[in-house]
Amino acid sequence: MKAVNILLLCILGAALLSTVLCDSSNGPDECCFQFFRNRLNKNLITSYYRTDARCATNGVILITRRARRICVDSKEEWVQNIVKSLEMKTL
Repeated sequence: MKAVNILLLCILGAALLSTVLCDSSNGPDECCFQFFRNRLNKNLITSYYRTDARCATNGVILITRRARRICVDSKEEWVQNIVKSLEMKTL
C-alpha cells in the first residue's frame, strides 16, 4: 500500500513539475491585435517602440504623456511621421 502511495505522489509531482517547465515564456511580451484607426497629435506622444517580430502583425506602440500605450499600424504615413519626429528628438 505504501509503494502505491509513493508512486502516486511521484506521478503527481512529475505532472506538476512538467506544467512549470513547459510554460513557454519565450514568446513576445506585447503584440497588437487591433490598431487604433484615428490620427494622433504628435505632440501628445512621448516615445514609441515596435512590436516583436514574432507577432502576427507588425505594429508600433505609441506612449502618450499619460503613459497610455496605443497600438498603431506601422505602415500608416502619419505613424511613420511620428516615429521620425521622435527619432529626430533623440539625436
